Amino acid sequence: MTNKVYVVGVGMTRFEKPGRSEGWDYPAMAKESGGLALADAGIGYEQIQQAFVGYVYGESTSGQRAVYELGMTGIPVVNVNNNCSTGSTALYLAAEAIRGGRSDCALALGFEKMQPGSLGVTYEDREQPMAQHMQAMAEISEVRFPPAPWLFGAAGREHMRLHGSTAEHFAKIGEKNHRHSVNNPYAQFQEEFTLEDILASRMIYDPLTKLQCSPTSDGSGAAILASESFVDAHGLAGQAVEIVGQCMVTDFESTFDGTAKNLIGYDMNVRAARSVYEQCDLGPEDFGVIELHDCFSANELLLYEALGLCGEGEAAKLIDNQDTTYGGRWVVNPSGGLISKGHPLGATGLAQCSELVWQLRGTAGPRQVGGLRAALQHNIGLGGAAVVTAYQRGDR
Repeated sequence: MTNKVYVVGVGMTRFEKPGRSEGWDYPAMAKESGGLALADAGIGYEQIQQAFVGYVYGESTSGQRAVYELGMTGIPVVNVNNNCSTGSTALYLAAEAIRGGRSDCALALGFEKMQPGSLGVTYEDREQPMAQHMQAMAEISEVRFPPAPWLFGAAGREHMRLHGSTAEHFAKIGEKNHRHSVNNPYAQFQEEFTLEDILASRMIYDPLTKLQCSPTSDGSGAAILASESFVDAHGLAGQAVEIVGQCMVTDFESTFDGTAKNLIGYDMNVRAARSVYEQCDLGPEDFGVIELHDCFSANELLLYEALGLCGEGEAAKLIDNQDTTYGGRWVVNPSGGLISKGHPLGATGLAQCSELVWQLRGTAGPRQVGGLRAALQHNIGLGGAAVVTAYQRGDR
């Protein structure tokens, strides 16, 4: 038996272009997002029993420095680094602490202070974690830099070759997510673009144009997780959102089976989603709103299939039918997703969590999706780890 886990407070900063806000360092980001989450939960930092703090670019114990802005109470603070799934990994660890009865109230917080431009290598005197993935991709696709759009773009090309998707299908995803972000005050970009604008923007790696690629970003997100007894003791049932399923999956041998899609985590995504559906006895059709990892439009398209929204090779039909936007079968990335909201690596998973909590509470404003029963979150970091989380209102 495991304890139930509830999200009782969330908060995030606006995501910004790196360096746009002079002097805005990660302690200030954490103070803002963490303070908002605590205020949302209506509790003080002294009630937090453990903290899990995620970031990709930073020095050791930056997690402590970040949460010390909220308080210094001697609690365990665990620093988390899992590439682009870092924020969801912190969320997963905080939830595990509640499930296992080691805490009644835990904080998951993520932040990132990034450099402008494409992601770079920090250490050049040791094996790179993605070296095997890049070598395997080089065997099936011409090598291009920067690496991230090459990896995901190659998977998009593979889908085009095998299943007949087109450059326009990928561009439609970019158009959708930019359109959704117009109503999100936390988004780095809040500008709507036409399909023609998306297609005409600078080519990064065919078929991916600039407006189909997530930007580097600064920002932070946070979530307060609690046990059922904590929720009851503090009268939080009316705002609590239950995590009814959650799974983290790392690479299988099939990652290196010679396909581009598995090199960017397809099999991990499939396994994590299926595990979550089994845990909560819900299926793709039950999730009216989904926040998923659209680091590039090609990844969102492949995720429609990996998460079971459609069969393999059928994602283009969902796009043509407008099944993944308002008025369709699902609203995917109402926040604008990574493409438009921004992608501060350590904060992304917690920003997704915040959006889905607001959606399930009915407080998402003009982004609100009606008639929600449940919400689904997907976050992946290559090298690799995929985290899928299912949510339902705690007072249902």
